Amino acid sequence: MADHVDGDSRTARSARQSSRASEAGAGWNCQKIGTFQRLRPNRTTFTWLRPGTLWRSRNEILAQLFGDPSGDVRRRWVEAQRERGVDPDFRIFQDVGKDFTFLVLGDTGEGDASQYAVVPGLLKAGEGTSFAVIASDVIYPTGSGNEYRDKFFRPYKDYQAPIYAVPGNHDWYDGLGGFMRVFCDAQPLEARRQGFRLSPRGLRGLLWKKPAKIDEAALATAREMRAAPGQQATMPAPYWVLDLGRLLLVGIDTGIRGDIDREQGEWLRRISTDPRPKILITGKPIYVRNDYYPCDIEGGGTVDEIVRDPAHNYVAAIGGDVHNYQRFPVRVGDRVIQYIVSGGGGAFMHATHTIPRVDVGGVHEDDFKCYPLRGDSLSFYSLLYSRRLRMRRLYLTPDQGLALMSRHIGNVPPRSIAAGPDGTPPAPGAADGGGTAPVRITARMRWAARLLGGWPMPFHLPVGRVFHRWISELSDWDTPPFFKSFLHLSVTGDVLRIRCLAATGCLAQEIDPPLEDEVEITLTANPS
Repeated sequence: MADHVDGDSRTARSARQSSRASEAGAGWNCQKIGTFQRLRPNRTTFTWLRPGTLWRSRNEILAQLFGDPSGDVRRRWVEAQRERGVDPDFRIFQDVGKDFTFLVLGDTGEGDASQYAVVPGLLKAGEGTSFAVIASDVIYPTGSGNEYRDKFFRPYKDYQAPIYAVPGNHDWYDGLGGFMRVFCDAQPLEARRQGFRLSPRGLRGLLWKKPAKIDEAALATAREMRAAPGQQATMPAPYWVLDLGRLLLVGIDTGIRGDIDREQGEWLRRISTDPRPKILITGKPIYVRNDYYPCDIEGGGTVDEIVRDPAHNYVAAIGGDVHNYQRFPVRVGDRVIQYIVSGGGGAFMHATHTIPRVDVGGVHEDDFKCYPLRGDSLSFYSLLYSRRLRMRRLYLTPDQGLALMSRHIGNVPPRSIAAGPDGTPPAPGAADGGGTAPVRITARMRWAARLLGGWPMPFHLPVGRVFHRWISELSDWDTPPFFKSFLHLSVTGDVLRIRCLAATGCLAQEIDPPLEDEVEITLTANPS
């Protein structure tokens, strides 16, 4: 199992045009804006800064304070689906042939420029793929079934294959009502009302946002945008197993807090005994930001214990929730499991420059991959804050960002750096990747990096963990570069290839989506 760049001309060209090759490949100094603007139904920008939006999303905080009822509600959804006669193991069978391709993208549904900027490249790369999977947060802010028209059906109306999904925390803010109606064709659960009790559970019930009533006529009209027979798919439950013959995709529902209930855990253990190779699709990643979240199972054990068990033959685990791309190749015994964050499918970008030097799970920094590059992330946030705070000295060029992050992390810049701000020419070989330019790191640059979280400092502007959790809406941005991404997966013979493709919002990257990362995995079935 090893990183690999395919030899065909299209793949090689895409790699040469990526952010690892040049600033232009990253989308800086965009020559022509992409066609995505014409796909948008309006010019409305999704924002989290409206008090009404934050209030509608209050279930996240209530679940942290008073307990998460997702497990109980999920059991009711599953019971209702079983009564309808769905497959008892929640299997979906799809005839994809011996060799096939599919897409995975996460955190899609803002409905503004950052989502639609992904669409042209996705359609280009998705030609001929058998299906797509959305990993987490199909609809922002609360998963309402009344917002699927412009945040699901319209953007993907020209994608000619089925789309499956696993819910994210935002889909659960509606009690999963919109998700279950659209993807599982389920009817609303019967409301259960209880009198108020002076207890944490009683306070939660008093303040909890109730599911929105779906406008069925409007939903039927929206469905017409993806009405072709080849686009249809009905899922049996919010968690499922997609049987592709030689490969299984296992989708789990991690609710609001990122764990699973006892019944789902028993199901996961049961279906994981199948000896065929598997990929886990989850609403929250297991490895992210040099941290480890194994995903607790109610009653004991973790999801990652199941993934790591060699008898279960998992080769990768892909999760959304964090809005960028990260890959951790973790050695487990004599195998390597690829743990991937794929949350760049349409929402605002989460910083990568706040990711420390990687060593989690025994992964060496040089084997870790992320997109956007840390230096591009630092430059992006410096541009954002310099404009919003009107502090020109806060801005760091992409070259300066790469130099600062490489100094801080202690690695070789992943992209050749052009001449420094003082006009110093690149070092020999820098233009073709054989060396790096001696960008001079000044006191002003270190000051800016400290404020932006790209250099050690007790205090910095909100870009890191607290920022991601509570006030990440400040990074919403509606002009290129967007640093969005999605995954293209192919099975050819006994080889699974996972590619991370970028969407910057620039026309050049729409026509030929840049290849930001690629890994090959040999598929073998365990003896039964």
